[in-house]
Amino acid sequence: MRVLSDPLRLRIVTLLARETLCTTHLVEETGARQTNLSNHLRILREAGVVETEPCGRFTYYRLRPEALETLSEGLAGLAATARSSGAAGNRRPC
Repeated sequence: MRVLSDPLRLRIVTLLARETLCTTHLVEETGARQTNLSNHLRILREAGVVETEPCGRFTYYRLRPEALETLSEGLAGLAATARSSGAAGNRRPC
């Protein structure tokens, strides 16, 4: 979740959900500087959210939907636990 908490990284993921893009495209779409964008792409890649595809002198980035599905399933599990335990009224005494 921390990886997607940055607004620029979330924007990158949103763009990559629609199509595979190279760094040049992402610079145009986001308005971010190439060095800043590359740093965020490295973080997304290391987290397993995106994967790369070399194409000549360009690198294309593709979203890995299974990474988002795993996050979604984890969050749904937490919501189900909170719902079933009545977490709002379930309080330990001090």
